[in-house]
Amino acid sequence: MRTYPLYSRTIEEARDLQFKIVDAATRCFTGDEALDLGDLGVHGGTNRPLQTVRVERVFAKAFDADDAVLVRGAGTGALRWALAGTVAPGSTVLVHKAPVYPTTKVTLDTMGCKTVAAEFNSDDEIRAICRTKGTEVSGVLIQHSRQKPDDHYELGHVINVIREVLPGVLIVTDDNYAATKVMAIGNQVGADLSTFSCFKVLGPEGVGVVLGRSDLVERIREMQYSGGSQVQGHEAMAALRGLVYAPVAFAITGATCHQIAERLCTGEVPHVDSAYVANAESKAVIVEFDDDVASKILELAPSHGAAPHPVGCESRYEFLPLFYRISATFREKDPTWQRRMVRINVMRSGPDTVIRILRDLVEAVYGA
Repeated sequence: MRTYPLYSRTIEEARDLQFKIVDAATRCFTGDEALDLGDLGVHGGTNRPLQTVRVERVFAKAFDADDAVLVRGAGTGALRWALAGTVAPGSTVLVHKAPVYPTTKVTLDTMGCKTVAAEFNSDDEIRAICRTKGTEVSGVLIQHSRQKPDDHYELGHVINVIREVLPGVLIVTDDNYAATKVMAIGNQVGADLSTFSCFKVLGPEGVGVVLGRSDLVERIREMQYSGGSQVQGHEAMAALRGLVYAPVAFAITGATCHQIAERLCTGEVPHVDSAYVANAESKAVIVEFDDDVASKILELAPSHGAAPHPVGCESRYEFLPLFYRISATFREKDPTWQRRMVRINVMRSGPDTVIRILRDLVEAVYGA
């Protein structure tokens, strides 16, 4: 099996993003304001909590966007509002020829949207579909992270190819599992709107962000008119604090994944045939055993200190390594993989910890 994981920032590149975020905060807050946990309610002149206004400005500056708006509903909500702000109900949306993420499918179905699929790994197919179906297409949705094990497309390149044929089409990107890890998200490489969950950048649950063109962001902001729709100041501040620390934390995670895979591929743990780094959907290590023991490994893993299930697969609550079943897209590719493969999300753990747990599990399953 060959995989194509997304690029992970180096520690130095992650540090630079952290510095950029903090520099943006110094431009959007006074020192006293930055030490305020946050206000509540809709202030006159903004119809938003003032801390939320300031935090949105920081997000926009950090990701080179015209504007940003925090919304309820985490990444699902962010993507839902981005689609509602760019395409009309019943419109046709161009997507990758792959299973649409389940909560995204709910949004498309609820809006009555039809989809046209193109293989985003093929420039020729993208161009052909855009030429033949272009008059029907009102918007484009591109998921930044991988949807299939063999996905290898580069987000900015796909956007450029689509723009060659459909220069005015509105493009929305789902940057969950990519934001702060890669060097650029969708709006930074030509998309009209980028979306991601603040929960997946160490922020609070239930808060998402939409960034990009100011006119589209303002349209979405107008949809959040009521006080109950507003992301309150304290929630916004929690989102900002998470964003500050996410880049370096995830750079460590990305490097650790590769270290673990390299060590496993040298035979450091018996009965491990292969190990791969993949985005499924967050970056993880896929471990393949020489027998159908995946279910036994996963059954015993929690008793050896591994997390038994995800919370957000990148959330602030997760620090133990997660030993888990391979993703649905991998299972769909080859149903037999789930019997001999497990997924390890390293979270905040180091390679020695993961390999020690894995070795202990192998001994318990196979016998010392």
